[in-house]
Amino acid sequence: HVALTATDAPYSRWQCRVMYFWYKRMQARPEGADMGGFTRVLHSGKPDGLMDEIPTFVVSPLPAGKDRQGYIVLNRPWAFVQWLQQAKIEEEYILMAEPDHIFVKPLPNLAFDNDPAAFPFFYITPSEHEKIIRKYYPEERGPITNVDPIGNSPVIIKKTLLEKIAPTWMNVSLQMKEDQETDKAFGWVLEMYAYAVASALHGVQHILRKDFMIQPPFDKKLDNTFIIHFTYGCDYTLKGVLTYGKIGEWRFDKRSYQDRPPPRNLTLPPPGVPESVVTLVKRVNEATANLPRWDDGL
Repeated sequence: HVALTATDAPYSRWQCRVMYFWYKRMQARPEGADMGGFTRVLHSGKPDGLMDEIPTFVVSPLPAGKDRQGYIVLNRPWAFVQWLQQAKIEEEYILMAEPDHIFVKPLPNLAFDNDPAAFPFFYITPSEHEKIIRKYYPEERGPITNVDPIGNSPVIIKKTLLEKIAPTWMNVSLQMKEDQETDKAFGWVLEMYAYAVASALHGVQHILRKDFMIQPPFDKKLDNTFIIHFTYGCDYTLKGVLTYGKIGEWRFDKRSYQDRPPPRNLTLPPPGVPESVVTLVKRVNEATANLPRWDDGL
């Protein structure tokens, strides 16, 4: 079962529409048999304009004050806790996904029984933050290497395991956010560390799959990946030279479209830009060409 957490903001909505389009396209292929149902877990507390287009389960946001200065991703573990408790989920396994994921080929179940599968992030480094991690995962629980270099997404995990981990993930996230040292050290990846620590506290380690997804512009080739994660801006000169951190003559950055969806038929990258970026823009264009009322900014 594919599940992603989302808000009702335009920024979240257009990404969810593109993501769901490619989920349906891949699920329909013969090799997409492992891909089950789909739920957008909407943590805005009320229905929005996509209820008829995307299967959606509405949950409550964190109480005012608990989301800590608008750190919206703290709503993610809370959303999963509510969804797992309240919804009827037929499948045995869950893929935790995000709106800025685009499926590029059908995703098989990469988990193996009680061993979930996860993508290893180069910037999640528990051993480099041992002093902080030990506040939540004390030495008597085991070596620091028990804490995987992962976030909660993408992860394929047995539903019964996630039901145990999710409340711990939520509590550890809130504890970390309330601790100034931890909050300063982890910043926007705090909730990712919280999931890794919560899993370790339950004795769960993940199969690390580098082929789970790629992240343009740093990953240049598709290779055998399943998902493109378009979290980073892609900036290039017209000669195809990456100008990361500096606005390029050609660019695609999801943050350019906070208040409205990107236009249909985005200009393709100039020659010399890697296939990962070209594929990303082509996939966005194909989705927007086929989605009704795209320009209405639903």
